[in-house]
Amino acid sequence: MKLGIAPINWCNDDDPSLGADISFEQCISEMALAGYEGTEMGNKYPRNVPLLQQSLADSGLQLSSAWFSTYFSEPDKYEDTMSRFLDHLSFMRAMGARYINVCECGHAIQGTDLAVLGKDKPQFTTEQWAAVIRGLHAIGRVANDHHMQLVYHYHAGTGVFNAAEIAYLMQNTSPGLLSLLLDTGHAAFADIDPLDLIQQYGERIRYVHLKDIRAGVLKEVRQRGMNFMDAVRAGVFTVPGDGCLDFSAVLRALRAQGYQGWLIVEAEQDPAKAIPLVYARKAYAHLSGIMGALV
Repeated sequence: MKLGIAPINWCNDDDPSLGADISFEQCISEMALAGYEGTEMGNKYPRNVPLLQQSLADSGLQLSSAWFSTYFSEPDKYEDTMSRFLDHLSFMRAMGARYINVCECGHAIQGTDLAVLGKDKPQFTTEQWAAVIRGLHAIGRVANDHHMQLVYHYHAGTGVFNAAEIAYLMQNTSPGLLSLLLDTGHAAFADIDPLDLIQQYGERIRYVHLKDIRAGVLKEVRQRGMNFMDAVRAGVFTVPGDGCLDFSAVLRALRAQGYQGWLIVEAEQDPAKAIPLVYARKAYAHLSGIMGALV
């Protein structure tokens, strides 16, 4: 298992005003200073392959993956989704990454003012589910042909978020074409114990996001009906070791399942309130201590 960290701890992709003053160079230099081996793609990263490769190599970092939004539940966006995916796949392959973090964002509300844990969360119809599964299988076959791994990122505010939705997706998709991304923070946000996901889908988990939850803030998010980005700004997420989740149990469970791969710290916060380097080091110390005890 290798430790990496996502740039969203420095610069937020959903709200670029968070971390707007932080440069790409600061981002990757502080990742390296904190001790990490890998990073994901972020909005500040250059899209020029040789430049990005050299910049990451100079900092001792490897590009592990990148987010990709699909819109298969919206039929008029199928062709655009496929076209964007081919471009995305080509870029990631050129960068030497093996994983693509895919999330169905059709009808999603995480970028709106609606309560992220309220009644407005999308619920896919039978027809929409079928379209999503067909689309994921289509891009999964393309990824497989190019020796890339598609990992599904369940996410607050989307149609695949709670335990029943994750179960439906896993039961109705091919393990050879679609794996699961374990995100501890979004699991807890959906009132799911991450250990249950590891027990149920351990063999399909091929990529891991480690984020912690502040229980008090989560309670406030529910009570006040906060939207997703307001929840982020309020500090509902934090790095491992700074919230209420037991990462020793999570890493032991992953080890027991034979997991070998990336562990990516991904805890979007307001960098003006949570100094990224300080929190990156806090997470690294917490997780490396646990990993050392597992050896």
